[in-house]
Amino acid sequence: MKFAGIIAEYDPFHNGHAWQLAQAKALGAERVAVAMSCSLVQRGALPLLPEAVRTQSALTCGADLVFALPAPCACAGAEAFARAGVALLAAAGCDGLVFGAETPDAALLMEAAELLDSDSYRAALKAQLAGGARSFAAARQTAAAKLASDERVAALLDKPNNNLAVEYCRAIRSLAPRMEAYPLPRQGANHGEALHSAHGQFASASALRKLWAEGGADAVAPYVPEAVFPLYQEAYAAGQYTDFSAAGRCELALLRSACRGKAPFADIRGVSEGLEHRLEAAVRTSTTYDELLDALTTVRYPRARMRRLAMDAALGFTADSLPALPPYLHLLGGKKDALPLLKNCTLPVSHSLARLRGSGDASARMAEAQLAAADFGTLCRVSPEAMGGLLRQKNIFLT
Repeated sequence: MKFAGIIAEYDPFHNGHAWQLAQAKALGAERVAVAMSCSLVQRGALPLLPEAVRTQSALTCGADLVFALPAPCACAGAEAFARAGVALLAAAGCDGLVFGAETPDAALLMEAAELLDSDSYRAALKAQLAGGARSFAAARQTAAAKLASDERVAALLDKPNNNLAVEYCRAIRSLAPRMEAYPLPRQGANHGEALHSAHGQFASASALRKLWAEGGADAVAPYVPEAVFPLYQEAYAAGQYTDFSAAGRCELALLRSACRGKAPFADIRGVSEGLEHRLEAAVRTSTTYDELLDALTTVRYPRARMRRLAMDAALGFTADSLPALPPYLHLLGGKKDALPLLKNCTLPVSHSLARLRGSGDASARMAEAQLAAADFGTLCRVSPEAMGGLLRQKNIFLT
């Protein structure tokens, strides 16, 4: 592996992320490119910190190029998220993908990916769902357990990072067969796990967002690289971080305004099984964002999926309006000596989103959706900003 790729959110960037970048170089990578969620993250929310802060954090700690994973691709289920990230990094020229997993066994993860791509698995999954499985995740694991020759294959699907890792492997199989998978053990706290002294200097991103909410930038200092912490202090002092209370109210306001028409959510991506009616009813009766999610969430419809559905509906992301994969490479920042790598990219590449928007119909549609998400995000910061900031944002180049 000479050119490693990492798919990340850095929400926020912490010691575990810095360790992963260092490990990519230790595995032999001469350069590391990151596909970083831009304006939205996979859980269907705004990131805590702006792209500029997250990009500079990554570059400071070892990344060589940082590309935007467009908002519609970032705010997506595991399969779509993984496919978009792998496609983007393959177009950038990466020959290896480095990612975390609870079970960092590349061969086993690839075996699980092959199983999930099989016709027999798809038939078994369909039978489980038709038979009244309590959730998609449960149906997935049961179907895999019935078919897998190695019981470890089904067992690994019970862990969140393993699930995403398998989707990365599936994406590699179908989109970038020359790319190698390099799973790494997750450091410290698991996804969503509360802080504990046993985790040392490593904490999950969700735990750090909670710390920030309770004590500001200073509260996360023990868990972020020393070189990155001043960026967090500056962002906190300037109010350049998300006010999630305001974001929830703004999102609900957008959803309410959409309810003026007939069947307002019928064309929103991710809608099935009458979810458009469930969403409209929840919007009409909810007075807070949390009430909305409570009304939508069931065992069959997990909260994360409902957050993504609500965000898609608020921003008008319809099923037919968006390309499934990134049609361009939007460069957010890079090391100056890594910029020659851009000449090998197989998609249009630029630091200017305005220029990329003019590179074709698919690019125009993706860029417009990206701008909608970015403008929503800048309005929901502690110190809100005017529209169009992503078009004016200066690239970050480090020597």
